Amino acid sequence: MDVSSIGRQNVVEFLKEKGLDDAAISKMITRCRRLEMANVEERAKPNWNYLQKIGIPSRKLPSMVCRCPKLLVLGLYEKLQPMVECLGALGTKPKDVALAVMRFPHILSHSVEEKLCPLLAFLQTVGVAEKQLGKLILVNPRLISYSIEGKLQPMVEFFLSFGLRDGDLGKLLVRSPHVVGYSVEGRLKPTLEFLRKVGLGDKDLQRIAVHFPHILCRDVEKVLRPNVDFLRRSGLSAGQVSRIISGFPPVLTKSIKNSLQPKINFLVEIMGRRIEELAEFPDFFYHGLKKRIEFRYKQLEQMNIQCSLAEMLSYSQNKFVIKFGLQEREINSKCTMGQARLLN
Repeated sequence: MDVSSIGRQNVVEFLKEKGLDDAAISKMITRCRRLEMANVEERAKPNWNYLQKIGIPSRKLPSMVCRCPKLLVLGLYEKLQPMVECLGALGTKPKDVALAVMRFPHILSHSVEEKLCPLLAFLQTVGVAEKQLGKLILVNPRLISYSIEGKLQPMVEFFLSFGLRDGDLGKLLVRSPHVVGYSVEGRLKPTLEFLRKVGLGDKDLQRIAVHFPHILCRDVEKVLRPNVDFLRRSGLSAGQVSRIISGFPPVLTKSIKNSLQPKINFLVEIMGRRIEELAEFPDFFYHGLKKRIEFRYKQLEQMNIQCSLAEMLSYSQNKFVIKFGLQEREINSKCTMGQARLLN
């Protein structure tokens, strides 16, 4: 048996001992040809033990190295350890690095000097606070695999194109780091163009980017347009739909069947109110139908109280009770019922 065959056999036996079957091993060797020639005692075993040492659970390690077999052949002191130590300096909790590696094992295959350091510098230049860098990288470790010139810079230019400031861009990236994974040309720009067509201006778009960035990542034809078309079919004008979206952008991603339609039906058919009122109070769609809208409507209806949607839904429960004197009325009602029982 030649040396290469012996090397491959040792690797296969080592991986089988760790719980990997023939199919998984074959796939790993296909993905990483260096693996079948790896020295088990000098490279694969020390790397495996190191991954366990940094907090990767033993039960998850086989599937993780199957996704990235390169981890077993990289230099422990040249690649793995330097990256882990740098990531550890960014983390706030001991398990942060292990969780990041489990999300994206390939992060350990990248160079600290060539990839991580330039990425951190770039993120700071676009407004990510130094203390937030760790959160951003460790929540979305795939960032390290993106080209700054080919992926990140065009994304930054996209957000700056409608007036988003660097500080706000930094907040956006920290709040929703996965937005970076979407294609500017394939997803973000088409969504932006659609939102402009429904009547939103730069201020609206900036607010969406900072507070509701997930909206920019949704598919226009599958999610956004159907919701806009539904609102129009419900009797709202284009201008009123625009005002609703401006006032409460998440209306674009709410389920028509489970949220929008039941709420509009309750507003018009049960409450007997004009659908146009939604343009005056878009936050109507924010509130839960059963726990908030229906509950408060019944309270007011019993007391024969008329008010705007904003008055009905904007206040906390305590302020709502105080504003409409519901607590006093409830006490009086209970006293009346108590007196009736005594008389009987």
